[in-house]
Amino acid sequence: MQTNVILVLVEVLVVIALSRLVGLGCRWIKQPLVIGEIIAGIMLGPSLLGLLAPGLEAALFPATVVPFLNVLSQVGLIFFMFLIGLELNPKYLSGKLDVAVLISHVSILVPFSLGTLLALLLYPLVSNASVSFTAFCLFLGAAMSITAFPVLARIITENNLQNTRLGTLALTCAAVDDVTAWCMLALAIAVAHTNNMLGALPTIVEALLYVALMVTVGRWFLKRVAAHYERTGRLTQFVLAGIYMTVVTSAILTEAMGIHFIFGGFLVGAVMPKNAGLVRELAQKTEDFVLTFLLPVFFAYSGLKTQIGLLNQPFLWLLCAVVVLVAIGGKYFGTYIAARVSGIENREASALGWLMNTRGLTELIVLNIGLNLGVISPLLFTMLVVMALVTTFMTSPLLEWTYPKELIKLDVEELSEAEPVEAAAANYRILVPVSNPSTQRGLMQLAVAIAGSKLQRAVVHPLSLIELEEDYAFSSTPSEADRLIQARQSRLEELIHSLEPPEVRQLVQPIIRITNNVARTTAQIATLDQANLILMGWHRPAFSSNRLGGKVGQILSTARVDVGVFIDRGGERLEKLLVAYSTNIHDELGLEIALRLLVSADHRTLTVLQMTGGDQTHTELNYEFSTMMEQLPSTVRDRIDLKIVEAVEPIQAVVEASAAFDLTLAGTSRARGIQRQTLGRYTDQLAIECRSSLLITRRHSQVTSNLVSVLSDPNHQPTVDTENPGVGV
Repeated sequence: MQTNVILVLVEVLVVIALSRLVGLGCRWIKQPLVIGEIIAGIMLGPSLLGLLAPGLEAALFPATVVPFLNVLSQVGLIFFMFLIGLELNPKYLSGKLDVAVLISHVSILVPFSLGTLLALLLYPLVSNASVSFTAFCLFLGAAMSITAFPVLARIITENNLQNTRLGTLALTCAAVDDVTAWCMLALAIAVAHTNNMLGALPTIVEALLYVALMVTVGRWFLKRVAAHYERTGRLTQFVLAGIYMTVVTSAILTEAMGIHFIFGGFLVGAVMPKNAGLVRELAQKTEDFVLTFLLPVFFAYSGLKTQIGLLNQPFLWLLCAVVVLVAIGGKYFGTYIAARVSGIENREASALGWLMNTRGLTELIVLNIGLNLGVISPLLFTMLVVMALVTTFMTSPLLEWTYPKELIKLDVEELSEAEPVEAAAANYRILVPVSNPSTQRGLMQLAVAIAGSKLQRAVVHPLSLIELEEDYAFSSTPSEADRLIQARQSRLEELIHSLEPPEVRQLVQPIIRITNNVARTTAQIATLDQANLILMGWHRPAFSSNRLGGKVGQILSTARVDVGVFIDRGGERLEKLLVAYSTNIHDELGLEIALRLLVSADHRTLTVLQMTGGDQTHTELNYEFSTMMEQLPSTVRDRIDLKIVEAVEPIQAVVEASAAFDLTLAGTSRARGIQRQTLGRYTDQLAIECRSSLLITRRHSQVTSNLVSVLSDPNHQPTVDTENPGVGV
């Protein structure tokens, strides 16, 4: 017995490690974590490990301990279904319910009908006489018509669709689909136990009575729990134990009725009062252990029963392809046609079809129940697992193809407050990634100073990205995502109201998005928003010499716009500016930004420091800069000091000079080491030793910058500010 316990623990250790590793790989290619977890389970079974090292698979997963994995996976499923019911918010049923009911029911009816026709072909080939055709039909129809609500909700949240027309409709359809599909599955299980519809009637009646009992008495009890939570403001271990006991009791009762454990857990979660605080705390206390420990065991247990090797003939692969095509065609076209009939425009109807086609873990639950009951054979089980993987894998790329980021951006803008005319017509846009609004006031103050009020029409977009890490975490549900966005919006508004002088606040238009990859999303938004500059903060790594590690380095390597990295030394003044200039495009970006700062405030001064000495030779200032200096109004030119410094160590010269300034600007270049994920020797040392705040600039385009454009709007000729003659506006 002790040996079995040790072996089970080793199995769990291997399962969790592999599922996380493969899951991270899937996240990297923009796929749900569940895809990786399913693949990891299959890899540990006869399809891969058993094929490559049968002895190792037999030693790691002997028949004597597999039942222990089954027990763990069943417990995990009970509480996972409880979480699904808990997250099934009535809010999702509030928008276009009549349209959603029509679309969701048609999206079930069409694949279910096609599944029934497919059963006529598959029953004599992959089933046997001990299974009734009715039960076989019902299970195959349910497998074809299911939609994975948790995966769909995650995809909607990641794409920031939760408050758009498409996202709201998809959530409502999926919620209706979810309830209907689970009812169909309960019917299929009842029929499977008796092999005919008439024999299943007592089970159906018992189930309906139990649902009525839970909706009335059960909900009354759980309302008392919610009221207790509202009084105390916390979920105690005693109350949590009571809720878990209710979940387990409900699971036992539904299994005794002849349906399945999972329905008991789902029902308790569904009737739980949706008190926001209670649901959040209950989900957070439950999901970590269930999702990271128990659920991977279920994937491994499923993988042990998936035998890709059974598809050992071209004919069987052809049958598998037919199963996949019927599942995709039935779900997609059923949803698409119903949506078009309901007045949904073509692109949205197509995107809705792909969203409803995702199956994920929910499909795997249905398949395991069917296999355990003997309704579907191991061969058909394998075909349907392949179908679940294909339909889930294809959802994200097809959604991106059908409904690209540009359209999502337009939908979000329609539903948010209209962008001010000045911001919409801005010629200069600064995107400022803000991870912590309470500590990045200096970064925002620099951004609005660069935008200025005497230059081209400009706008500053503080970008706050809320990163999601887990597929089924409660924070990834649309309703919880909305709460996180509102909380972040409030913090950003506090930051904006702290900016000085007050008139610059009108230049600021915040952007808040959900993401699973901060660097990639930042680069995408910069492109979509046509940003001229990404301005981001940076802190020296505590345990690494990699100056451009983490998200800063990722943004620098992927963003197709100019980037500035700000190292804030805590000084709030921006009056004395120093540009370390050596006639490369990155230094020219630093000079351009410095000129914007100079022109936007009459009290600022600029020193341009050209360094010679050591391995550098004296070079003339580039032609464009010299020309621009000649064209500058005297009120601006008089505040610019050009210095040529001869020094054996130019870096030290800049460091020493920086002590007299509020902000130093220095460009980086590929020659200075950006390929090696550092700032380069020059700017690396500046980042550490510079005595003022430092702005490191990197220009994306390899062509010469247009410095003269700093002073004029490209859409009209420069004019003169009557209050400050000589200043271009």
